[in-house]
Order: sequence, then C-alpha cells, then structure tokens
Amino acid sequence: MAASNSGFSMPRRLLTVATSAFCALMAAAMPANAERISNPVAVFSGIDKITGRITTFDVYIGETVQFGALQVTPRVCYNRDDTEAQKTTTFVEVDEITLDRKIRRIFTGWMFADSPGLNAVEHPVYDVWLQSCKAKSDLPPPDTAATQ
Repeated sequence: MAASNSGFSMPRRLLTVATSAFCALMAAAMPANAERISNPVAVFSGIDKITGRITTFDVYIGETVQFGALQVTPRVCYNRDDTEAQKTTTFVEVDEITLDRKIRRIFTGWMFADSPGLNAVEHPVYDVWLQSCKAKSDLPPPDTAATQ
C-alpha cells in the first residue's frame, strides 16, 4: 500500500524512514534535561504593604531570617547553568509570629522565580517571593557570623 499526500504516492517504507528521521531531528532540537545546580543562598524580595517598601534579602539554606512578622527558611534553592533556560526554584517554609507571640506555619512549598505570583507568600501585611539563587552572599554564613 502507498500513502498519498497531495496526489503524490510514497511507499510505506520511505514514509517510515522519513518519520523516523523527523523524530530524530526533533529530539536533537529539544533541549536536554539540564542538571540542576544546588545553591547555598536564596534571594527573596518582600513588600511591607503598610509602608510600600520592598526589601531584597539573602537567606542561606537552612537559615531562618525574619522579615516583619514572617520567618523565612529556605530548604533548597536550585537553578540551571547559564547556558540553559533558567528555572529557579526553592522549597521554603514561612512562619508567622502572631500578636500573642506564637509561631504559626503559613506556607510550606515550592516557589518559582519566573512565576512569582504562582506560589508567593501572601500575608495581610507582608508578601514574600523568590528572586534568585546564588552561590555566595555578601553576608557571612550563619555559623561564621556567630564566631566573629
């Protein structure tokens, strides 16, 4: 049997070869799965809705930093090599210090720098979102800061 396309006939074997070649070409054109790079520092931005002030702050992985009434603790921060399309993500825990001084978890999950509104922390007074990940910070790591 022959396949037809716009009045032209092509033997099935040639069609199979052409399809295989096309699939191989498309697979070569698709980006390879890029290795994710684990970084020791997550960079967040936060807004105080009362003052309208936006603050950018570095947080080391496993460290807890307070932003207003929120405590932000990133657990991992991943991005990709500069030659790849960036997909910067962090897994973060955010706690709120309530007026009666209790700590209440308000967010646990992934944040994505390229979609800050997707999983940003939205609080009545403070919002926090991921900006980027980086290999080093101008601030000393938490264990170094304690010994100086």
